[in-house]
Amino acid sequence: MKNERPPVYYAEYLQLEKILNAQAPESVKEGVRADDEMLFIIIHQTYELWFKQILHEINIVRDIFAQPNVSDNAPDVYNAVSRLKRVCEILEVLVKQISVLETMTALDFLDFRDFLRPASGFQSIQFKIIEALLGLQYQSRHGQEYYLSQLSETDRLRVQAVESETSLLSLLNVWLERMPLAEHHNAWATSHEKDWGFWQQLRHTYAKDLSEGEQNNLAVFDQLFMTQDTYPTERRLSQLASKNALFIMMYRDHPLLQLPYELLNLLLEIDEQLSLWRYRHIHMVGRTIGKRVGTGGSTGAGYLKAAAESHMIFKEISELTSFLMPRHQLPQPPQEVVACMSFASSR
Repeated sequence: MKNERPPVYYAEYLQLEKILNAQAPESVKEGVRADDEMLFIIIHQTYELWFKQILHEINIVRDIFAQPNVSDNAPDVYNAVSRLKRVCEILEVLVKQISVLETMTALDFLDFRDFLRPASGFQSIQFKIIEALLGLQYQSRHGQEYYLSQLSETDRLRVQAVESETSLLSLLNVWLERMPLAEHHNAWATSHEKDWGFWQQLRHTYAKDLSEGEQNNLAVFDQLFMTQDTYPTERRLSQLASKNALFIMMYRDHPLLQLPYELLNLLLEIDEQLSLWRYRHIHMVGRTIGKRVGTGGSTGAGYLKAAAESHMIFKEISELTSFLMPRHQLPQPPQEVVACMSFASSR
């Protein structure tokens, strides 16, 4: 006979006593009335809870792509897509949440701002871990010395440990390399251009589609897709991964490529939402403290703007859209390639 589980009580399950008593305004400790400090604390605690959920989703997706083989016939890719959709929705909530914080005026903030020094949202370890696990490398961070100097020794070591882990971008590179698409391309030829492979045909069509002001794009196309010797060594995606990613974008209407395309598109959406969050933060900081330095000692809005411009994690995927063409101009895949882009039929 099974032991009966004790009943679950709402407040105990959610540990509301801990959560609802976790707000300790510094202004109260100083005997100063600052009514908006409670809002300030709750907003940032809410951010951290959402960050925790984002990390939960990212780690599930990383585990999926860390497998030796991600089967097209298993629910893994769909699961990854649904998790990344959730991340995008959460990030959208975070962007909108700034509107609530903006109901606090500059004067309201000044009532308690000096009590916060040197604490700063810049010290959010979870947000830095999110960036690192997605694929932002330390050498790509803006203000590296400041980034390290504001962290406690424990937190600095914690973030550095995460930065040494395999990021989602790195796992994505391996997954794209394993896709059986680019390896077929040398066999592609039309009846009119039988001596040309797929990428030669694509280059020829792309060149004809470029306007006068876009001619430099052809040199970039050659660098990325036509020769291995000129492929930029600083790129995070390999040439094979880049080819397969572009192929997915071009032929996304084929059944087996629909989920991979959606996944790539969600990564671009994550970058966009993170940028929107940073820019909303920039404007909010500008409205609240003007040109004053942040509580953590940063240059405030100036620092945030520079970080927003340099912290694009999936920009190499975004750049591939420069090489897309209308569907009716794309080379027609041969039957064996179509088979790779279709679900296996039952026999």
